[in-house]
Amino acid sequence: QVQLVESGGGVVQAGGSLRLSCAASGRTFINYGVGWFRQAPGKERMFVAAIRSSGGSTVYTDSVKGRFTISRDNAKNTVYLQMNSLKAEDTAVYYCAATAWWPPRNYDYWGQGTQVTVSS
Repeated sequence: QVQLVESGGGVVQAGGSLRLSCAASGRTFINYGVGWFRQAPGKERMFVAAIRSSGGSTVYTDSVKGRFTISRDNAKNTVYLQMNSLKAEDTAVYYCAATAWWPPRNYDYWGQGTQVTVSS
């Protein structure tokens, strides 16, 4: 069992930065890949980025490449999403999720989400 808690959301001006954290409980966290997703109002939840259990592989959706960086610290059971050059269209609730698969799919565990609002 893995429990995930996101933090770090907030309100930021366009062009600014935020770092989201996804803190996990459970000794098996190191065995899971972790993905970040986002859901804007009235839209479907969309994939943003994912990182392999070892941290050795990452994937990003095209719209955030070069602006967002996913990383993890397995000693702290935490995955991060560094978001730079934020745009109004990045406004959404951001969720982290854990998967035992790589390439990532079939996410088994989800956090409650953290709101990111980018003002233009």
